[in-house]
Amino acid sequence: MRHHWILDPAITFLNHGSFGACPRIVLEAQMRLREEMEREPVRFLWREIEGRIDSARAALARFLNAGVDGLGFVTNATTAVNAVVRSLELKPGDELLTTSHGYNACRNVLAEAARCANARVVVAEVPFPISDSTVVKSAVLNAVTARTRFVLLDHITSPTALIFPVEELVAELESRGVRVMVDGAHAPGTLPLNLAALGASYYTGNLHKWVCAPKGAAFIYAKEECREGLHPATLSHGYNTPRAGRSHFHDEFDWQGTMDVTSWLSVPAAISFCEGLLPGGFPALMQRNHEIVTAARRMLCERLGIEAPCPENMIGSMATLPLPDRFQNGAGESRAVISRFDPLQTTLFEKHGIEMPLIRFGPMGRRWFRISAHAHNVPGDYERLAGVLSGEL
Repeated sequence: MRHHWILDPAITFLNHGSFGACPRIVLEAQMRLREEMEREPVRFLWREIEGRIDSARAALARFLNAGVDGLGFVTNATTAVNAVVRSLELKPGDELLTTSHGYNACRNVLAEAARCANARVVVAEVPFPISDSTVVKSAVLNAVTARTRFVLLDHITSPTALIFPVEELVAELESRGVRVMVDGAHAPGTLPLNLAALGASYYTGNLHKWVCAPKGAAFIYAKEECREGLHPATLSHGYNTPRAGRSHFHDEFDWQGTMDVTSWLSVPAAISFCEGLLPGGFPALMQRNHEIVTAARRMLCERLGIEAPCPENMIGSMATLPLPDRFQNGAGESRAVISRFDPLQTTLFEKHGIEMPLIRFGPMGRRWFRISAHAHNVPGDYERLAGVLSGEL
C-alpha cells in the first residue's frame, strides 16, 4: 500500500511515530482547501470558518466517541498540554505528577508552571524493561500525595512505546479529586478511543501520526466541568468577544490567530482514507499495524539476540527494543553531551537509507531503537533492518 504515500522509495521508513506521513489523497484534499482559501481569504477564514470547523469537528467527534462541545482543534499535543497546564491556578507547594516515560517537551511545560507558582514536579519512576501494566499503576498511585493537583499521563509513551493503563488510572485519580490529562499523542489511529467514557479531565492527541492528517492537526478534549478557565496557549479575539450561539470554549480554540487551518479541515479526509484502506476499516488497520510490529519485534529479538522489554499487549503500532551489547558504547553519558542524532542513527540513514529513531533511556543511558508500523510498511522493511544491525548487510 506504499503507493498511497509520497515517501522516498530509497528510504526504508520505520519512523512513522515521529511525524507521521500524509497520504497523497489527503495532501490533495488539503491543497484544494488551500487554493480555495487563497482565492478569497476573508470569505474562507472569516465568513465561512465556523461552519467548516464545525463540520470537521463533528467527523472527529464520531471517530473519538467524544461530544463536540468539549472538542477543539490545536496544532499538536504539546500545544494542548501548554493550554491546560498554563491555565491551572497553582499554589505554592502544589504537586504536578508525571512519569519517567513522559515526553520531554511536556515535562518542560510542567517544570515552567511549577517554577512560576513555586510548586513541584513529581516524577513517578516506571521501570523499563517492565513485566506488566500493574507496575505502571502502582508506580503512579504510590507517587500521589495530598498535595497532588494534576497528573499528566501518556497513553502511549514516546521513548518506550508502552501502552499505559490510563482507564484504570484515570478512574482512580479522578475519584480522588485529582485532575488528569492524558497525552495521547500516539493513541488516535493506534487504539480505539472512547473519550466520553474515559472520564479524564483533559485529553489530547495528534492526528498527523497514525490518522495520517497533515502536520498541524491535533485536538484537545475537556469534560464539561473543566472547560471554564481553560484557555488556548495563544489568546486571541475569543477571550473577550463572544459570538452568538458559540460556547466560550469554541470561541477561544476555534480562532487562535491567523493560521493555516486547512490541516484541521483535512481531518475528515484523513479518517476516511484510513477507514477505506482495509475492508474492516480502522479496527482492521489498527490490528494489521499491531501484528506487523509484533512480528517484527519477535524476528528482531531472535536475529539480534536481544530480549523484548515488555509483553506484546503493552504495545500498539510501535515497539522499542534494546540495541545489542556491541552497540552500547558510551552508555552512561549525560544528555548534555549527546548530539540530537545518535551517530548510529545517522549511519543507518546516510549509509543504509533506514529512517529510525535511536533513544537513550534510563539512568545508565542505555541505547534503544524504536520501530513503527503503518500501512506503507511490510515485513521486508524490518528484515532489512535486522540484516544491517546484525552485520549481514
